[in-house]
Amino acid sequence: MTTISDLRSLKGRRFAMLTAYDYPTARILDEAGIPVLLVGDSVANVVLGHETTLPVTMDEMLHHTRAVARGAKDALIVGDMPFLSYQVSDEEAIRNAGRFLKEAGAHAVKLEGPLVELIEKLTGRGIPVMGHLGLTPQSVHAMGGYKVQARTDEEAERLLADAHGLEKAGVFSLVLEGVPAEVARRVTEAVSVPTIGIGAGPHCDGQVLVLHDLLGLTFGTPAKFVKRYADLGAEIARAAQAFKDDVEAGAYPGPEHSYQASPSSRG
Repeated sequence: MTTISDLRSLKGRRFAMLTAYDYPTARILDEAGIPVLLVGDSVANVVLGHETTLPVTMDEMLHHTRAVARGAKDALIVGDMPFLSYQVSDEEAIRNAGRFLKEAGAHAVKLEGPLVELIEKLTGRGIPVMGHLGLTPQSVHAMGGYKVQARTDEEAERLLADAHGLEKAGVFSLVLEGVPAEVARRVTEAVSVPTIGIGAGPHCDGQVLVLHDLLGLTFGTPAKFVKRYADLGAEIARAAQAFKDDVEAGAYPGPEHSYQASPSSRG
């Protein structure tokens, strides 16, 4: 099983992280050797149909985390703390983070932004924390949309300072989202914990994608950084159409899909 210590040891190496939201995909990804599974608040967009990640609730996140924990036996499971589950008060944040570990089977939590004091309190209580800087989707309205961050020298220096702050606060890894590749390289070289990029270029230690983006199960034009490794949306549509055609033609169910009475039950 991948542990926090194992992930820390991957600094300077290449590793993959993917999102997972349910039992079957968690089991498949685990058996494929993906070392880290993030139960992302992106479930709001790709599974629940919301426009942003903001509406997803603690109860929903715990529900999906439990399913992932039942499917993955070797991967490190990280629960994404949803909007307003940690911003209201430190006490509520600690309680909610603890629920991911105690009730849902996660091994760590992820939260967005340079919340140094809160992260110190969480890690001081034995709750492992993955940081997240750059484009932080829960701040989409404050940022004026999903825009690349840290494009100016001043913003890049602020991001670097925030990364150092999270490192000192005790994060075991750091997601960098939507930042220029050169900025991500500087941060990766400057901190001792592994960085995990999404839309942050090739220099991060790890890379993460939303599973549904990778599989072609999202709608519309994908973001620039997304590489689709399959087109399961088209495959699902093909299978559904074939089933519909068979049913309408009377070809399904056939004898091989039907149960027969036992000889003793016949008159």
